Amino acid sequence: MKQGKNNLRTHGRTFTGKVISNVFHKTTTIEFPRQIYNSKYERFQKRRTRIKVHVPDTLEIKKGDLIKIIETRPISKTKNFLAVEVVQEWRP
Repeated sequence: MKQGKNNLRTHGRTFTGKVISNVFHKTTTIEFPRQIYNSKYERFQKRRTRIKVHVPDTLEIKKGDLIKIIETRPISKTKNFLAVEVVQEWRP
């Protein structure tokens, strides 16, 4: 599957997450919560995952939006994901 003008090949995992930082130099950070079972206390523990995402020029993304991302080849040292679409826009 090819995406956009850069023809980045996508493969692997897809996630949806909330944008927690502004788009800066085609990069944004998303966050999504997850729960891990702690067997010692027999309870679930809340954790969060933060991922840096490449944003193509065709997408308008703002802080607070819910976006869908997909794994791709390494774009930089910390970026391995590409924003595909805006699932839900943030409304104040």
